[in-house]
Amino acid sequence: MKLITETIEDVQYLIEDGEEGKNYFIKGIFMQAEQKNRNGRLYPINTLRTEVKRYNDSYVKNNRAFGELGHPDGPSINLERVSHMITSLEEDGNNNFMGKAKVMDTPYGNIVKNLMKEGAKLGVSSRGMGSLKSQGGANIVQSDFYLATAADIVADPSAPNAFVEGIMEGKEWIWDNGALQEKIIQQYRKELERESSKNLEEKKLQLFEDFLSKL
Repeated sequence: MKLITETIEDVQYLIEDGEEGKNYFIKGIFMQAEQKNRNGRLYPINTLRTEVKRYNDSYVKNNRAFGELGHPDGPSINLERVSHMITSLEEDGNNNFMGKAKVMDTPYGNIVKNLMKEGAKLGVSSRGMGSLKSQGGANIVQSDFYLATAADIVADPSAPNAFVEGIMEGKEWIWDNGALQEKIIQQYRKELERESSKNLEEKKLQLFEDFLSKL
């Protein structure tokens, strides 16, 4: 068996009023069956139906369906990096599985909230374990597929851009433990101002990853 991840970039943001303030959600297609994806893999619908039912019964219904921010390198859920909880995962009749996840009030969850506020485009990435069989020009995911999480939250290139825009505009980045220190903001700003236009995109990504590592 090998680690299998699939990314879907087109998800919607929902902000709903709750008893203790605003609740942030992501919603959209979390998983797709019966079509070869950009990674060359194809998930038979019955394989996903069976595994999604187990995942719903064992995790979603018991408020244990967590996801992380970023691309973890293994199947286990690291509770220190949890950013959201999947609240629903249902088949839509078109070989898609529609999901909804609540962004949690955790250190990484608050990073997601700030990225949403800044207009960053985020996506979701399912993560599981399974065997593959080459057939008809595609790698078919076999019936031993095990879903670790229906959705980690991942960033496309606009996420580091939104982060950098927030730093350059002097916005305050807040998470569970407090605010990003002003001296760190000043350091990031100086590094960006010194960077040549040729290497600017690489520097944005570097600073964004450095920010995540400080939590």
